[in-house]
Amino acid sequence: MNEDLVLTGPDFVVVLDGATAPAGVESGCRHDVAWLVGQLGGQLAVPLLGRSRAPLADILADAISAVCAEHADTCDLTNPDSPSSTVSMVRVGSEVVEHLVLADSPVVLRSPAGVVSVVADNRIELLPEWTFAAVRRLRNQPGGFWVASTEPKAAYEAVAGTTDRGEVEVIALLTDGASRYAERYGHTWEELVDLLESAGPQVLIDRVRAYDTAADPASFRGKRHDDATAAVCRLTSEGAALA
Repeated sequence: MNEDLVLTGPDFVVVLDGATAPAGVESGCRHDVAWLVGQLGGQLAVPLLGRSRAPLADILADAISAVCAEHADTCDLTNPDSPSSTVSMVRVGSEVVEHLVLADSPVVLRSPAGVVSVVADNRIELLPEWTFAAVRRLRNQPGGFWVASTEPKAAYEAVAGTTDRGEVEVIALLTDGASRYAERYGHTWEELVDLLESAGPQVLIDRVRAYDTAADPASFRGKRHDDATAAVCRLTSEGAALA
């Protein structure tokens, strides 16, 4: 089951990637990751569709708080293995393009001149070790990495910023199952964006799947075939056109 989610509106795109816990892990939550992703997406959609001008971090923090309130009476929200999700958000304004990235779902921006910049949160790649105990200890902790789960303050640990609208022509949002086309398989980010624009997200994902299948199984730190989602949009005078 794919636990990713894409939300789009007249001036925003959001991509969520639910994190699947290893088999046998007790999360303290009666809900699965897909539930969390759906609830979080719903809470994010309301202010974004309502054209809230609150900072993206505030919108995300409020959404995490609202989801927590939905199951605080039935689940142990102090459990560090509670369901979680990465978050990538882009909002297009008249003057600037806002972005927010929490965990390993990057945003890629290409300028009208063809210059590509990548907004990434690579803290999960910098962990000193990858044992289950270490990842559990460092999740949503200073010096570790941050995800959307049960801590609203995680929203303020995201990589966030703005870019002048005139400097952005194409935007891509990717979960790590799709971004590995550049991050793992040797293609440039320029090639990734070009492929998305020319052929669409499904072709990108199909090519990643082919690489995954051909790769040495022992070379994967996590899942060999991860959920893969990509969204690409081109800015127009009217807003953002999603492909």
